[in-house]
Amino acid sequence: MTKIPFLDLQQVNQPYMAEIKEKVFQSLYSGKYILSDCVREFESAFAAYCGSKYCIGVANGLEALVLIFEGYKILGLLQTNDEVIVPANTYIASIIAVSRAGLKPVPVEPDIRTYNINPDLIEQNITEKTKAILAVHLYGQCADMDAIKKTAAKYKLLVIEDAAQGHGADFKGTKTGNLGDAAGFSFYPTKNLGAMGDAGAITTNNKDLSDIVASLRNYGWGEKYNCIYRGYNSRLDELQAAILVFKLKYMDDEINKKRKLASLYKSLITNREILLPFEAAYGRHTWHLFTVRSEKRDRLAAYLHEKGIGTAIHYPYPPHKQKAYKEWNSLNLPVTETICQTILSLPMNTALNEEYIHIISEAINKFK
Repeated sequence: MTKIPFLDLQQVNQPYMAEIKEKVFQSLYSGKYILSDCVREFESAFAAYCGSKYCIGVANGLEALVLIFEGYKILGLLQTNDEVIVPANTYIASIIAVSRAGLKPVPVEPDIRTYNINPDLIEQNITEKTKAILAVHLYGQCADMDAIKKTAAKYKLLVIEDAAQGHGADFKGTKTGNLGDAAGFSFYPTKNLGAMGDAGAITTNNKDLSDIVASLRNYGWGEKYNCIYRGYNSRLDELQAAILVFKLKYMDDEINKKRKLASLYKSLITNREILLPFEAAYGRHTWHLFTVRSEKRDRLAAYLHEKGIGTAIHYPYPPHKQKAYKEWNSLNLPVTETICQTILSLPMNTALNEEYIHIISEAINKFK
């Protein structure tokens, strides 16, 4: 029996390992380990890739979002206890970032097709305390940014992208990272642009925000040892930056391969028990994850496991049902709950080939 893991990062990174080792050794022998050449090179390259003016490398994706919110508080555009519209269907880090910055997340149900926030429901959740919308590009597909930005403009709200899963995706030709006022990225190893450890970045076209965030990530310093803000230690590591500089060159090639694999999945899976993912016409889906839905999700996962096929659930517990947000536990968010109860992620990575997709699809088609 052919075993197909959900994700084997060793195999994903294997084609580039020799070059990655060379980049890492160059960084090691440079003797420059904190906020030096590799970080600056990556920041410049990633800003150019996204089409934004500025990129600030930070320690991880969660802190990228926290620092954006904290930066806007320093600029006076946000205040403690201001409300931020967030998708009810997202990874918990999106919600935690808002809370960590002393702001109040307000969950809004998703579009059942894209799993991203439903822009038609945003306006009814806006109050006089609402100051921002957090648009999450879930699973590699852009949120509906035209509709979101239209509502934001009407109420003079900030639009912040949570692009932790949206590397390389675009909306009508404009890439994530350049679709709102600022964007937070994660380069967790599983992402389309994955480091070999934790890493993150912020992109923006606002120089004032860029300068503040660059200070906040490094203790809030102005000049060395002179603290302007009560900052953080949230710096992108030089070694991770060296890896990211190299891998960024190949990210679009890898996305194109994943798009072909996704198309093959969609052409081969014919089981009517399985709802295939929807790809919106307004942008390029980059397939960070390939998610199907089934009313028999748990049985399907167990069945595929028996066949040697790995799967994962992104995500089994909605934010409003988690202990950390017990004040939300009684909220009625049926679309979010339906997604969490039926979603299943199939293998989707560049270590796969067409033969594997045929094997997985054939197994799914035989599921009853």
